[in-house]
Amino acid sequence: MKQICLELPEAAAQPSGEHIAFLVRKRTFAYYLNNHHGDGIVSVCCKVLPGDNAALVAANPDTFYLPAYIGPRGWVGLRLDTGKVDWSEVKELVNGSYALVAPKRSVSAR
Repeated sequence: MKQICLELPEAAAQPSGEHIAFLVRKRTFAYYLNNHHGDGIVSVCCKVLPGDNAALVAANPDTFYLPAYIGPRGWVGLRLDTGKVDWSEVKELVNGSYALVAPKRSVSAR
């Protein structure tokens, strides 16, 4: 997951305990969360278009969830602890979040 995030232009990792925030120009585009607020979940969390977080959770609640605090603000969590991880799905989610958060010049550099 870390490699997927850091392959993006100007991306940086900011570790904080069991979590890592991935930023582009001081704006967070993804989180690696491990037991966030005691939820027992290991996941990647990303910004999505309005309403997409609820739609993803409704379509596949075993894979997606609304993370505490950031879920209601347009973020969705993709669980990494439920078996085999679809890394292409992780990459798609991370890239989409990056495109929403990064400056247009950085997005076009990809």
